[in-house]
Amino acid sequence: MVSFQDFCNMLGSLIASTLSSAYFSVIITICLIMAFCFISLKSKNIYLIDFSCYLPPDSLRVPTANFIEHCEVCGLHEVEAVDFQTKASLRTGIGSEACVPLATHELPPDRSLKSSVEEVETVLFTVVKDLFTKHHVNPKSIDIIVSNCSIFCPTPSMTAMVINKFGLRSNVKSASLSGMGCSAGLLGVSLAKDLLKVHHNSLALVVSMEAITPNGYDGKDKSMLLSNTLFRMGGVAVLLSNKKNDKRTAKYKLKHLVRTNMASDDQAYESVFQDDDGTGRVGVSLSRSLLHVAGNALKQNISELAPHILPYSEQLKYAWSILVRKLQRVGAKNEIYLPNFKKGLDHFCIHAGGRAVIDAVSKSLKLGKEDVEASRMTLYRFGNTSSSSVWYELCYLEAKGRVKRGDKVWQIAFGSGFKCNSAVWECISEINPKKKNAWSDRIHLYPVEIPNVADH
Repeated sequence: MVSFQDFCNMLGSLIASTLSSAYFSVIITICLIMAFCFISLKSKNIYLIDFSCYLPPDSLRVPTANFIEHCEVCGLHEVEAVDFQTKASLRTGIGSEACVPLATHELPPDRSLKSSVEEVETVLFTVVKDLFTKHHVNPKSIDIIVSNCSIFCPTPSMTAMVINKFGLRSNVKSASLSGMGCSAGLLGVSLAKDLLKVHHNSLALVVSMEAITPNGYDGKDKSMLLSNTLFRMGGVAVLLSNKKNDKRTAKYKLKHLVRTNMASDDQAYESVFQDDDGTGRVGVSLSRSLLHVAGNALKQNISELAPHILPYSEQLKYAWSILVRKLQRVGAKNEIYLPNFKKGLDHFCIHAGGRAVIDAVSKSLKLGKEDVEASRMTLYRFGNTSSSSVWYELCYLEAKGRVKRGDKVWQIAFGSGFKCNSAVWECISEINPKKKNAWSDRIHLYPVEIPNVADH
């Protein structure tokens, strides 16, 4: 028989055990809730808060007539080289408002390290200051900074210049990309995106430009002379964030970013800008070899991107045309269906590398005149600004009031290697076309008709 004391002890143990289990369950529940809240606060999205493109002063303009006269007077080029650049510059699709740095206007051009650094500082300091001022960004709040400039790679680096100028933190994560061509602007975004995936609750600054000052060519190689006629002054600063709260103020959300590198293909690696037959008849055009390489890079890039952006109806039409092509009898050539990318995308920003680049991509994707308007007008007003060109194009679309909430924008960039990189952004805010940007002062004058100068 159990004594009263033993019964009390048993009851006490049972109550204690029950309470302990209840407390344990409560603690586990609280921990799970806290973990869920912590994970949910870590946004998996990358937001583009804003960007700022450099607007050179009119005093740095270099109309075609001035460019040709400068080539003749500076005495650095032989007559044949001057003649070739004259023909090429007339066919670039670049207008009279595109600019080059002050040192390039000198006779002869000053290509010193000092002048090159001055150009970089002028462009980058201006766009970064504008971006910080517009959004009241404390430079100390920047956690990541990525810069890219293909050919000019100074020491201290371009990121170090910005860090020193604006007083960024000593533990800011910085990277400077070089030698990666005109597609490096999106490579910079890609690197920043990867870093933001690791470093939560962070801000990233991406600055992209090409230095014109040190890169003039005085020799006889026509493929090299073409760069003199194409590249102009420009740059951009882009502010990215993975903070959930920044969704309220951000302009865009990154949907997809696809990188294609063809450097393992010898033909792609060695292809350069050149005239078609060596006679000098052709102005600014891409060699057939490079056009073929660019086409292959674009196809590979699109094949990876398309399933994410095209509706199923377009994907099925494409798949069906492939199947029919394989099943048809030998000798017959059923045309493979080209998907209508305008059913998955609203705006196109094709790298303004030259008139031939825009023409080729436009033809490949069956885009209309308005679809490539931003690219042609950017080339006309600003020239080939290398890695920043796709941002000038987005800037143009915003100034025109064409980007609406929910719209998807496709940026396509090409670069040496050969590389094709693309980014798709979704607009998540109301874009005010009257807000000042690099196009605001003259957007009412565009679009303009660009004369099509034939070869001679």
